[in-house]
Amino acid sequence: MATTPVPCDIKDLALADAGKRRTEWAFQSMPVLQTIRKEFIKNQPLDGIRIAACLHVTTETANLMVTLRDGGASVVLCASNPLSTQDDVAAALVKHHGIPVYAIKGEDNDVYYQHIKAAMDHRPHITMDDGCDLVTTLHQQRPDQLSEVIGGTEETTTGVIRLRAMAKEGVLKYPVIAINDAATKHLFDNRYGTGQSTIDGILRATNYLIAGLTFVVAGYGWCGRGVAMRARGLGANVVVTEVNPVRALEALMDGYRVMSMVDAAEIGDIFVTATGDKGVIRREHFERMKSGAILANSGHFNVEIDLETLGQMASTRRRVREFVEEYALQDGRRLYVLGEGRLINLAAAEGHPASVMDMSFANQALAVDHLVKNHESLPKDVFPVPRELDERVARMKLEAMGVRIDRLTPEQEKYLASWSEGT
Repeated sequence: MATTPVPCDIKDLALADAGKRRTEWAFQSMPVLQTIRKEFIKNQPLDGIRIAACLHVTTETANLMVTLRDGGASVVLCASNPLSTQDDVAAALVKHHGIPVYAIKGEDNDVYYQHIKAAMDHRPHITMDDGCDLVTTLHQQRPDQLSEVIGGTEETTTGVIRLRAMAKEGVLKYPVIAINDAATKHLFDNRYGTGQSTIDGILRATNYLIAGLTFVVAGYGWCGRGVAMRARGLGANVVVTEVNPVRALEALMDGYRVMSMVDAAEIGDIFVTATGDKGVIRREHFERMKSGAILANSGHFNVEIDLETLGQMASTRRRVREFVEEYALQDGRRLYVLGEGRLINLAAAEGHPASVMDMSFANQALAVDHLVKNHESLPKDVFPVPRELDERVARMKLEAMGVRIDRLTPEQEKYLASWSEGT
């Protein structure tokens, strides 16, 4: 525990100045959030609101936390993944901004949930989640607090899937806005952010040359699309595996080879999972892989690669690089797992670039404001970011980039709204 008047559990407060410099660097590439922060400072829309955020503790997240705090909120932050915390950023939030943080990179599962419980102790009015661990823990272990919660937001595909399952079963006790469903989130953060940062994590972990390798992407959602696109851009021979026939057809027509994972396992050099499901790469695939194959995950949880089974198949395991673990199989083959099977873009790299997180976190900030103003009329369900907020973020981003676009003329608007005028 750091020595500070601010409640926290972080690695080292002495890292704070370095974290502050990196956070300021990121903020330069977040003009939309800068604008929202100025509005929040002026209008104080979150005055008196307590927020518990379970997010990746990165420079971009730090700027979101400061924006919410400057809008009047009382904010607490904990990690949404044991390997995604940037310890210097956690220290900077505590020392320079007085925001309680409970996050240490490499924390074990017990500490991870202790930190979530510490965030719940804040008795939030709003939850902000990345993967739904905060929401599910709150529902399961602190049902007495649910009446105080007016709403929540969820950042990821994985979290939205879990929340919709809760809503379907009728157990979700407050409205949650699915940030991931915003066009200015999944079309950009998931595709361009995940695409670039996943490759970044793989390169930092392995120092491999991607060109000429067979690169297998499991899942062709927006994250998978981004990874496939960036791998091809580096000269890889990209293979896509899918369970959805429409997405498989789309990948084929986008120019990728499409096949089952069983077939891909025999030819792949690097495998990346991006599905949000479990057991995507499992025993039947490990048995077919060639020695030296690299396994990485870009989904939220470390369940996409069946590491338990791989461990049982291995005669020995050893760490060969900082984020690379070698599994020596009994037949002599060696398979390499990156970042303990956790999301490689944050385990071995810094996550998405600030310029794309600018839009995602602008959606987060505006969604929290929307919940505070409208929670009494919202059902206990999962719903998308309101279209007007999504389009506002897009317009603000274009303006910040110096891009002007056309507007419909009154005549065009009338034509699009009518049915009588034909050929």
